[in-house]
Amino acid sequence: MSGLIFAMDLTDKYRSLNLLKDISEFIDYVKVGYPLILSAGIGIIGDLSRYSPVIADLKVADIPYTNEMICRIAFENGAKAVISHGFTGSYSLKACIETAKEYDGEIYVVVDMSNPGADEFIRPNTKNLCKMAVKYKVTGVVAPANDPERLKIIRRYVKNLRMICPGVGAQGGSIREALSAGADYLIVGRSIYTAKNPIEAAKRIRNEILQDSR
Repeated sequence: MSGLIFAMDLTDKYRSLNLLKDISEFIDYVKVGYPLILSAGIGIIGDLSRYSPVIADLKVADIPYTNEMICRIAFENGAKAVISHGFTGSYSLKACIETAKEYDGEIYVVVDMSNPGADEFIRPNTKNLCKMAVKYKVTGVVAPANDPERLKIIRRYVKNLRMICPGVGAQGGSIREALSAGADYLIVGRSIYTAKNPIEAAKRIRNEILQDSR
């Protein structure tokens, strides 16, 4: 386990595949979202899964019936995990969880975000989102690595659930502080794929995570 999730926030299919092939030994998952899936097609999930387990960052947020369809498509195309919002309520979240079980898949729930503006809507509801995540035994939650004080609070709320955390690097988060606050995995994208040498960047970040998690 490296503790590193690579955020593949690119739109070019072949660049994405070549980059993932180059850095796969340094990461535990690759996270892929709408930009690449919409550009390259749903089959990109299966293509990427040849090199690393894939987290489909679809921020699923619909009625239960539609959530089930979205998750099923992602898992059938090779995803290991799906990221869902929780604000649509427990029935919608349970649809994701039950679908994931059919594929031995994982569900992560967004309980806070790393962007400016998160305090307008999602942050006032973080505690309730965390309680729901614990109650329905999701795999883990998504929480901001660039706010270690928030991470400490969220860690108390979610108990032993896994925490995967964006916000390190380009968004200013510190690897050491995020890990000390309770992060299990750090999600890093731009600091790797915009680097002059992405392989060395991924290796360096992986090594920092391993050292700071001791």
